[in-house]
Amino acid sequence: MSHIPLNEKADGYRGIWYFNQPTGDQFVYKYSGGLATFPSNHHPFAHYAPQAHKTFFVYGGAAANDNHLLIMASFYDHATHTLPRPTIVCDKQTDDAHDNPVLCLDGDGFLWVFAAAHGRARPAFIFRGRQPYSADAFDLIRVTNFSYPQPHYLPHEGFFFFHTLYNGGRQLYFSTSRDGRLWSDPERLASIAQGHYQVSSAHGDVLATAFNYHPGKGGLNFRTNLYYLQTTDFGRTWKTASAEPIGFPLREVANDALVHDYEREGLKVYLHDVNFDAQGRPVILFLTARGWQPGPENGPRVWSTAHWTGREWRILPITTSDNNYDTGCLHIEGNGLWRVIGPTHPGPQPYSPGGEIAIWLSDDQGATWRLARQVTHDSPYNHTYVRRPLNAHPDFYAFWADGHARQPSESRLYFCNQSGDRVYRLPLHLNTDRVAPEPVE
Repeated sequence: MSHIPLNEKADGYRGIWYFNQPTGDQFVYKYSGGLATFPSNHHPFAHYAPQAHKTFFVYGGAAANDNHLLIMASFYDHATHTLPRPTIVCDKQTDDAHDNPVLCLDGDGFLWVFAAAHGRARPAFIFRGRQPYSADAFDLIRVTNFSYPQPHYLPHEGFFFFHTLYNGGRQLYFSTSRDGRLWSDPERLASIAQGHYQVSSAHGDVLATAFNYHPGKGGLNFRTNLYYLQTTDFGRTWKTASAEPIGFPLREVANDALVHDYEREGLKVYLHDVNFDAQGRPVILFLTARGWQPGPENGPRVWSTAHWTGREWRILPITTSDNNYDTGCLHIEGNGLWRVIGPTHPGPQPYSPGGEIAIWLSDDQGATWRLARQVTHDSPYNHTYVRRPLNAHPDFYAFWADGHARQPSESRLYFCNQSGDRVYRLPLHLNTDRVAPEPVE
């Protein structure tokens, strides 16, 4: 099979299974499982388009009897409550889920798929759909290199692309394009010690990123601190949440973008999502842990939000879970309700990534939270990496995968509605061109 767009139809929805860093203990790996929507530093995986009344999505797929990575694209048709056969955009020729794709819709409704590379060993690709609001076929637009892609499209500007390049570490960059074909040279945004992981979001003309840093001693497994930057002029200048200008690239650990010094507290920082409240103020969803290894000794893993109030960052806890790579998403709704969806409950493989999905609600801007619903239960595998669709429709409000967290297994894909009382599994096998998703009781 070739990197060239295949544009073939798969006979089912199967996610990639992936592991990283054996631990030599009962937890087997640092992280592992069904990682079709991994990692949290890729965004977005799904986007609702009201013009088509469809939620388009991408994921890291796999063939029926072969666990190498296929870049997959498809959609959920809200009008007919059906899914088509997913499209194999290309074969990434690796089993590394760090090469998973993300999705971006432009102003004319064309789907753009950004297929990542994990470092510089393989190329990264940008594809464009051949027809508006269609996931049937794609053309290869660019062969390049980037990791951890996070594209955003602003109607009057074009594409803004947060990404990472491996230049002596995981350094944060951005580039821009009016049409998705001709791109500016990458500009470095942050380059502290051995680098960073980030999550980003757009709100009106605000483009925002929240990130940690990897200390010179220990590197990525000792990721810590929480930083925030934003731009309102498409990357020409950058500011803190308080609108204070800041020079870039950032190179020092102590700088004005620092939200909280977790290094001083000996805590590791894992980023989930960034969103905006009704006043357009940023809210960061993240997890902290005492160490990088899985197991009870590094608990509690605390889920928190950092909310810019207009005067200060207010950091408050939500709940706890049992693994550093338990990953969820943050919705902030028009009525002021904050909704976190994620695997906060232990799953069948406890202390490994993921678990059972739950919904937590706050109606006082994160001051207090209540468990609204346990979405999944009695599952055979852990549910992992719950992702927020852009412009999410209430019937397709979160998207994730499952898989055995300690040994290779099949991996299924899921979505749920806003309240979490309806959960659907995408079928592993299709015998027709259109099929309804499978309800999960």
